[in-house]
Amino acid sequence: MATSRVPAAVDALLAILQAAPALADIRIVDGPESVNVTDRHRIHVGWQPSGDSAVALQQSFNSAGGRTRDEAFTIACYAESRSGEKDMAARRAKVFEIVAAVETALRATNEAPTAPTLTGTVLWAHLTAGDLSQWQQDGANAGLNFTVTCQARI
Repeated sequence: MATSRVPAAVDALLAILQAAPALADIRIVDGPESVNVTDRHRIHVGWQPSGDSAVALQQSFNSAGGRTRDEAFTIACYAESRSGEKDMAARRAKVFEIVAAVETALRATNEAPTAPTLTGTVLWAHLTAGDLSQWQQDGANAGLNFTVTCQARI
């Protein structure tokens, strides 16, 4: 019996984003970056700058008898767009374009009917929060912390 759906859900989210045509030119990173980042556009799954947790979760019994449990969790994610130019509006627009592609990848389509369930690992998943940061360092940079919230039954 599974203790949590978190590991399978994170793996499924990574696979969905890596397969999304709209994200083909975006580097998808599992957790934090381990080396100096040179990619202009990227998404981190299970990490946010200065974040304390990769995934926050809560569980409770589904019903009397304790045969099944409900699990709710949020996966911390981060998207970033960098440029050597000073155009902040372009970076801000690009980082929101990247996160919009994530949101689209999590919606059901004829080609991906199980996307909202992270290929059956959860009951549903959706993008639920965001926090934009902007800075000038060797050009314009925009970062967007966002969360993917999931509901599962274990």
